Amino acid sequence: MNTTIFMGLMIPFIGTALGAACVFLLKKEMSFKLQKALSGFASGVMVAASIWSLIIPAMEQSEDMGRLAFLPAFIGFWMGILFLLFLDMVIPHLHINSDKAEGPKSKLARKTMMVLAVTLHNIPEGMAVGVVYAGYKSGNSNITVGAALALALGIAIQNFPEGAIVSMPLAAEGKGKGNAFWSGVMSGAVEPVFGFLTILAVGFIVPAMPYLLSFAAGAMMYVVVEELIPEMAVGEHSNIGVIMFAIGFTIMMALDVALG
Repeated sequence: MNTTIFMGLMIPFIGTALGAACVFLLKKEMSFKLQKALSGFASGVMVAASIWSLIIPAMEQSEDMGRLAFLPAFIGFWMGILFLLFLDMVIPHLHINSDKAEGPKSKLARKTMMVLAVTLHNIPEGMAVGVVYAGYKSGNSNITVGAALALALGIAIQNFPEGAIVSMPLAAEGKGKGNAFWSGVMSGAVEPVFGFLTILAVGFIVPAMPYLLSFAAGAMMYVVVEELIPEMAVGEHSNIGVIMFAIGFTIMMALDVALG
């Protein structure tokens, strides 16, 4: 693995770590309004990344199929949805601001299940970065190093608030700041791991690239609809989540077009 790809896989993880470090700088518990704003921003980035960095390239690589060029993206997208649905059902986890855990019954601590919830939705982000860099590495796709970097930077930007969303509530619930910080950091550790595993897999099945790109898109969209949008709409009505969604969406769109 060359330096460019290694750094690309690590950029989103660094974003999570920097966000988790906010627990040392901010003394107060994160407000609901701020959490809604951050969830909205993350949603916008992930939706834009799914479209511009994953689904559109998947269909472009299937152009030789003519009117059926949408088929690999269609199939891959649904595979991603079903994969996250499966993980959602078999891994016990607890979303922030929720009192009821999801998945199978477990005796895990509340704080542990909160970390698992974020870790769960970091998996498709790692896979997305991995499959895009695999496309760049293969040389058999239209994916440039700039496009891959745009996706890595976009996910790192939205990972920054996610790291804070993990570490700060844990600290507010009584966990030491150091432990809360490392919990936030480790929630993002799955991203470079799954990114690396995806690159290894794609190396053996390059023709499946359109399916894998859209698979990552489907998995990311599942996270947006199942977790992030409900979080940005919880509590008293506010437009801040929608505004931040639009900001995140346009930033990711601009990054992909400018660097791609």
